[in-house]
Amino acid sequence: MNSIKLLFITLAIFMSMLVNASIDKRTEIYAIKDGQELKVDIYTNDSIKISNKPCLVFVFGGGFKDGKRDQQFNMDYFNYFVNKGFVIASIDYRLGMKGVEASGVKFVKAIRYAINLAVSDLFSATNYLLTNADEFNIDPTRIIISGSSAGAITVLQADYELSDHSESADVLPDDFRYAGVISFAGGVMSSEGLPTYNQRPAPTLFFHGSKDKLVPYGKIQLFKLGFFGSDKLAQRFREQSYPYMFFSMEDNGHDVSTYPLKEFHHEIEQFIQYFVFDKKQWLIDINMKDKLRQSDTSTNFENYY
Repeated sequence: MNSIKLLFITLAIFMSMLVNASIDKRTEIYAIKDGQELKVDIYTNDSIKISNKPCLVFVFGGGFKDGKRDQQFNMDYFNYFVNKGFVIASIDYRLGMKGVEASGVKFVKAIRYAINLAVSDLFSATNYLLTNADEFNIDPTRIIISGSSAGAITVLQADYELSDHSESADVLPDDFRYAGVISFAGGVMSSEGLPTYNQRPAPTLFFHGSKDKLVPYGKIQLFKLGFFGSDKLAQRFREQSYPYMFFSMEDNGHDVSTYPLKEFHHEIEQFIQYFVFDKKQWLIDINMKDKLRQSDTSTNFENYY
């Protein structure tokens, strides 16, 4: 029995090596801003013969001060979806909080500036993908944006600003809309209170820990200026009947921002199939408590920045 198990394990490893060996990576410069070359890594599996593949854009995390587009930790996520027939586009963006020391009102201004930089760069990267869609074999109507932590903030903020015709979105065609948004512990900064959407937002998948002290699960608000996490955004989506799925992770902290990069691939794939491809109009709230998982709930603004 042990020899049979070993044979199957060896075969599985060999098959995995064959699949991953067929993954092609190319790196392109999508923009130059502030003297910085902003690059995008394009991952494809050319052995999967599909014309006009859906594209999953990824925006890395790191508090707008750290991180990079080709972190090894993210490769399980990339490989899974490349082998499902997607084109993966993992992008650089300018890190507006790098080297910044600020508190109080100055911190709010700094983080708002950093978010604006990241969103602007995401829009530029999206325009680059649209312009080169034929070369990269991308279906321009099926571009889905995803991100972790700061990247999750960026993708949620981008779809919000796109729906509100923000000036930063002028680089994109007037009729362009993202096909879907996938957020691993993100939120939206708004000066109108709980965000409203002039156009319907893209179908959105939220993951967030209920005890996240770095990216608020609920909200931080002073008058109409505030930061609104997944719980409040899902509330708005439900009120307006915007399609969404929300994985609320009970008693988990900001480490939820990393869970879907290693886990929940199947659930993300299902979301894309049902909400993006099949255009289901579902409003789904999933409250999860994993009794076997030990979550770090200590990360907050003070010890992170």
